[in-house]
Amino acid sequence: MKMSLSGVTNSALSGMQAQVTRLSATANNIANVDSSNYSRLSTQFSTTPDGGVRADLSQSQQPGADGEGVDIGQEMLELTEASLFFKANAAVFETGADLWQLLATIKRD
Repeated sequence: MKMSLSGVTNSALSGMQAQVTRLSATANNIANVDSSNYSRLSTQFSTTPDGGVRADLSQSQQPGADGEGVDIGQEMLELTEASLFFKANAAVFETGADLWQLLATIKRD
């Protein structure tokens, strides 16, 4: 698959947005660890036709699920992974932005 520079930056941007969704869901799970009648949120990722990433949230389908079903260790792992993936996408986005700036400079000269 051939991807343009704008496609690369758009893909990285959608990846960052997907990780923000994941971070938000995880923070919500941690905040509700002691809440009754709380269903844990999980994030599912899928690719979009333009090469980006989409994050969808779903709630636990376990009958009577509550905050007791939230595993703090698992949630901390989710936070760590989301943070690392966000940083990786941010680095790709920054590199793409730097290349755009370089192209603009070359075009002016």
